[in-house]
Amino acid sequence: MRLTSTRLESSPKLMIIPMIDIIFFLLVFFMLNTLYMTNQQTVPVNLPQAASASTDVVKSLQVTVAKDGQLYLGTEPMSMEQLKKRVQAESAGGNTALVLRADSDVDYGRFIAVLDELKRSGAGKISLAARQ
Repeated sequence: MRLTSTRLESSPKLMIIPMIDIIFFLLVFFMLNTLYMTNQQTVPVNLPQAASASTDVVKSLQVTVAKDGQLYLGTEPMSMEQLKKRVQAESAGGNTALVLRADSDVDYGRFIAVLDELKRSGAGKISLAARQ
């Protein structure tokens, strides 16, 4: 005589939906982390504050006017003539965006002179950097 078991035998099941949820959470986590991993090679300056300042994610050239008036393209120090030649060479290839960064203690006349030279050298788009 064969007795039937009151206990149901169940085989393990592979649940796909929780695995998909975990994969999507990991995807979002890594996507958000890569946004904060962009490293800008620039000279540290004390930027002035502006309420309308925004973060630009487009790759562009960073022109910096340091506190002592020294000009930098990225982290490379250069004179005004060298900067004009480099900007002309970069803007000849297409639509070049420049970000002009200046210390808040820089003489206003020096800042305007650099801005004017960048415009005359053929820079298409010039943005001014500020802290939020």
